[in-house]
Amino acid sequence: MSAPTTSAPAAPAGRAPRRRPGWWLGAVVPVLLVAAWWATTAAGVFLPSQLPSPVDVFHAAQQLWATGQLQLNIAISVQRVLVGFCCGAVAGLVLGGLTGSSRVLDRLLSPTLGALRAVPSLAWVPLLGLWIGIGETPKIVLVAIGAFFPVYTTVFSALTHLDPALVEVGRAYGRRGLGLFGTVLLPATAPALLSGLRLALAQSWLFLVAAELISSSIGLGFQMTNGQNTSRTDQVLLAIVLLAVLGKLSDVVLGIVEGRVKAARA
Repeated sequence: MSAPTTSAPAAPAGRAPRRRPGWWLGAVVPVLLVAAWWATTAAGVFLPSQLPSPVDVFHAAQQLWATGQLQLNIAISVQRVLVGFCCGAVAGLVLGGLTGSSRVLDRLLSPTLGALRAVPSLAWVPLLGLWIGIGETPKIVLVAIGAFFPVYTTVFSALTHLDPALVEVGRAYGRRGLGLFGTVLLPATAPALLSGLRLALAQSWLFLVAAELISSSIGLGFQMTNGQNTSRTDQVLLAIVLLAVLGKLSDVVLGIVEGRVKAARA
């Protein structure tokens, strides 16, 4: 006698299966914004010096690309973000792991780090200039500060809410210190860590602009300042658009990594 077979429940009659929205849905709002931008400038609502048209911004990009300045600004800004992000993320992971795993270090360091987290990005610029001077180092340090706090906060929070039984199992297998953190605690906090890294990357771009707006002679932030000083609003808008695109692309890359990690853990 054969065993009864089971089949998946059929969808209710009269209801089509749900379909996930297509990727193109995310492009609707940007397209509408560009269309509204073009229509506003075509209607003469703003002066060209206040809001140049998308065509003028495209021509500005062509001019800067022909001189090589645009490629250099993009490359330098991306380099600063990547280096500062990596340094800040590593520091945030280490301190978040230490304070989240030790009550003594939590009581010792958390109040000070919580106060420093509230300091605005622009407040660090003159201090870093006095301490480190001009050049690349203060800009990278400022980006690292921006990347540090999201990673630190998410790792610390994930460890403090971790199931104590998981820690006990790791200790039962002889894991202590770095071994416990690397083999048990870090994998358990991986989803929170990846979310923190995405926040840290977005914060890195914000802190980069703060650094380049004030003390820089190259980069997209400098392009914005230079465009303001020379009344080239098209260059300012071009820098803003590029920062938005680069920030979104970097977030998409980390989002793909986060999705694969979650799928591997499922």
